[in-house]
Amino acid sequence: MHNFKELKIGKDSLQLAHDVYKLTKNFPADERFGLVSQINRCSVSIPSNIAEGSSRKSSKEFGRFLEMALGSSFELETQLLIAEKCGYVSDQTCNELLERISNIQKMTFGFKEKIKEQ
Repeated sequence: MHNFKELKIGKDSLQLAHDVYKLTKNFPADERFGLVSQINRCSVSIPSNIAEGSSRKSSKEFGRFLEMALGSSFELETQLLIAEKCGYVSDQTCNELLERISNIQKMTFGFKEKIKEQ
C-alpha cells in the first residue's frame, strides 16, 4: 500500500485540481453546468483515482486506478483546449496547464510501469 499524499503524482495532481478550480471560477456563468462542471470533475478525478488506487492491496488493482487517472488527465487536456478555443483561457495559461498535465501523465505512466514490476 502507498500513501498517496507522499507520492509526487498525488501532490502534483492535487495542486492541479486546486488551480483548475480557481481558473474555472472566471468562466462565464452559462458554462457552470457545462464545461466548468466537466473540467472540475475530471481534474478532481485524477488525484481521487490515485488516492483510491493507493489503498488497494495489489499492484494490479492500483495500476487499474492509475489508468483511470491517466484517462481523466487526457480528458482534462481536451477540455482545456476547448476552453482555450472558446476564449475562456489564455494561450499562456492553457499551455502552462497542459505542460503540468503532461508531466503528471508521464509520472503516472512511469509509476504504473514501476509497480507492475513488483
